[in-house]
Order: sequence, then C-alpha cells, then structure tokens
Amino acid sequence: MPYHNARLNKTRRELWGYDDIWDLNALLEIPDWVDESMHKCRVAYNKGIDNIRWEPYYRRTIGKIQRVYHDEIDYRYKYDNRDTLNALYAQRGDADEILIIKKGLVTDSNFCNVAFFDGNYWLTPASPLLPGTQRAFLLDEGIIRPAEIRESDIPAFSRIRLFNAMADWAHAATLDVSLIA
Repeated sequence: MPYHNARLNKTRRELWGYDDIWDLNALLEIPDWVDESMHKCRVAYNKGIDNIRWEPYYRRTIGKIQRVYHDEIDYRYKYDNRDTLNALYAQRGDADEILIIKKGLVTDSNFCNVAFFDGNYWLTPASPLLPGTQRAFLLDEGIIRPAEIRESDIPAFSRIRLFNAMADWAHAATLDVSLIA
C-alpha cells in the first residue's frame, strides 16, 4: 500500500499541483460482496475521487509475446484512457501479450512491467511506460536492477518475466525470450 499511496500522491502533485497527502487505507472500504478470492481495486480521481471499482481478478496465461512499436506513447500516470495501449494490444496476432518498443527501447507489456534475466541478474527497463508499484518494490528490495534495454538486446537474455501489483514476482509469468516474436 505505501507504493500505491506514493504513486497516487506523486501523480496528484505532478498533474495538478496538489500538496495534500491522500492515504488509500483511509479512503478505501472493502464492500461486503468482495470475498476472499483475488480482486482488483481501481480508483479513478482528479481533484477528488471520481469512483472506486472492485473487480474479480484472474491471472492470465501468457505463452507468446508479440513486439509492437509506438514512439510517442505516454502512460506514466496510469491514465484511465487506455486507447493507445488497446490499439497496440490489438496488434498481437496470435500472441497472448505484447512487448512495447519505444524509440528502439523496451518499455512494458500491456498490463505489466517486465524484467529480463541475463544469467546473473534480472534487469528491468530504466524507462518503463509506467513505473509500477511492484516494480518500485522490487527495485527497493534489490530483486531487479534498472538498465537501458534495447530491442536488439533481447536475444542476449534467457528469460522475460511480466509482473505487476496483481502478478507479484513469485506468481509472474516467466517465459523463454524465444517466445517473443
């Protein structure tokens, strides 16, 4: 939760100049209908909270990843508007997920940050589309390291891992890089 609070307050400060601090622990109330199964909580906000949505969450199986390209995409604040990401995802063909390349650099997948294993270390793109909360935690813990990863570097790695707040490191999809088309 501290990472979600930090991202929320950083976004409010950078986009709108707010310096008051919100605490999601105080703002969120789990509805009675939410059971013990995995759920995702979406908080949409600007000056105030627009809405809070709770949704069942199901982990996806990822067997193949398609590279897609967009040199102007900007998603650093986790906007509600995902039109550009959805258009890129539509280019996946028979793949289960996409890997977004921006100006020759690897960024993220559709819903996940990524890391690549070089035989010794897990490296994550230094310039992701979205600096995710799980990514921030893993960096702080020293589990992953930031690095500039060019598309041309992909064959030098053995594995890719796709992770986010809902697919933590232990449960993240891990594939051989040969499954990146």
